[in-house]
Amino acid sequence: MEQTVKERLLALYEQWAGESVGAISELPPSGSDRRYFRISSPNAKALGAINKDLRENMAFIEFSRFFKSRGLRVPEIYAVDADMDCYLLEDFGGTTLFELLSTRRKDKEIPEDIEALYRESIIQLLSFQTEGRELDFSHCYPRARFDKQSMMWDLHYFKYYFLKLARISFDEQLLEDDFNRFSDFLLKSDSTYFMYRDFQSRNIMVTDGGLAFIDYQGGRRGALQYDLASLLYDAKADLPQELREELLEHYLELLTPATGISRVQFMETYHAYVLIRIMQAMGAYGFRGFYEKKQHFLRSIPYALTNLKHLLSTCNEFKYFPMLYKVLCDLCENQALLEISAEQDLTVSICSFSFKRGIPVDNSGNGGGFVFDCRALSNPGRYAEYSTLTGKDPEVIDFLQKAPEVHSFLENIYSIVDQSVENYLGRGFKHLMVSFGCTGGRHRSVYCAERLAEHLRSKYRIRINLKHLEQDNH
Repeated sequence: MEQTVKERLLALYEQWAGESVGAISELPPSGSDRRYFRISSPNAKALGAINKDLRENMAFIEFSRFFKSRGLRVPEIYAVDADMDCYLLEDFGGTTLFELLSTRRKDKEIPEDIEALYRESIIQLLSFQTEGRELDFSHCYPRARFDKQSMMWDLHYFKYYFLKLARISFDEQLLEDDFNRFSDFLLKSDSTYFMYRDFQSRNIMVTDGGLAFIDYQGGRRGALQYDLASLLYDAKADLPQELREELLEHYLELLTPATGISRVQFMETYHAYVLIRIMQAMGAYGFRGFYEKKQHFLRSIPYALTNLKHLLSTCNEFKYFPMLYKVLCDLCENQALLEISAEQDLTVSICSFSFKRGIPVDNSGNGGGFVFDCRALSNPGRYAEYSTLTGKDPEVIDFLQKAPEVHSFLENIYSIVDQSVENYLGRGFKHLMVSFGCTGGRHRSVYCAERLAEHLRSKYRIRINLKHLEQDNH
């Protein structure tokens, strides 16, 4: 019987590692059709990827090898199946810059160390953009250059999946004329650099060894402005405008020494690239939200509209594209879109507890929810050096992160809880409770509760109420 792709992936791992698979767990799905598995054995670990799009796989693998050879921190490709539909790559863990931003910020206040990570990301971005000029662009997919055709694809994506599905009226021919003029304006920029295409905080990994970068398989030749716009105007990251301006200035200070391009040349089309990036993202929100009915994508729309409104109020050049400008202004005033709640209208209560005291009661009146038993996981509380610590201490975190069964346990929980969160958001429910129990309620349950809170904050605009009952009661 022919092996399945997953079976071939596991065989590839055992051939590469020289030992049998000890644990495997599938990562929660994202916005693509790719599937990722965290695989480990006694002396090795890797991420396994399955993707039926072979040209996309080739682009990622070849780009990874090139950037690795230039000293950039991207995943090492360990092994590739002969059919090219699965491969093994370096595992950078699960902490993204977006996750840190979401869990550490206080409203609009961004901690200094998070700002520093953004500044380092910008330094690395310029390295990708300049080193990438020597890349073999024949591997690019679906197109080797962010040219007029690519721009029109993005603009039509916005038109068909956002404007039409949101029922925004426009003159089709006049808008098409403006799209053509707008793309011609964008093409005035030097487009000979590597354009990462999706350089945003979810694709920047924060590891003990520094920042690492993923998801550049859509890269191609293009202008420098696009990637900076992707990072600074990501709707869900919702960076304060003042910080955006500071980070833009940081980039501009590095720009001329690295490229010879002056800040005047760069700024001539920068805001236009911010606009096309916002429109591309809104097309994605429309496709995933209006078309595929994934409600949490719709919740990014108010943030995108806020960015759009600021852009229109500060940049006069868009008035040279009258139908496009009218459509964008209508979007910013559209009552139905404005009523899509960006507020945290679902509360997920997460708690850790000790089974010695019994399972916590849901006082919201909603009932239901989940209780997860952590007692099957490796217990740091049995070791003297951890006995006085909790699951929030670095030593305990390190202990549990090294245990493969903990990764598998949590990733299954993420998948289950995500399903309920998305259903609750779509149906307007207000409360969900998730409890983690262990023997003493201090190590494993605390660690798992903290990880789930981080995961949900990084993925959804919801309110998290996190409590550790053993600590809170002492």
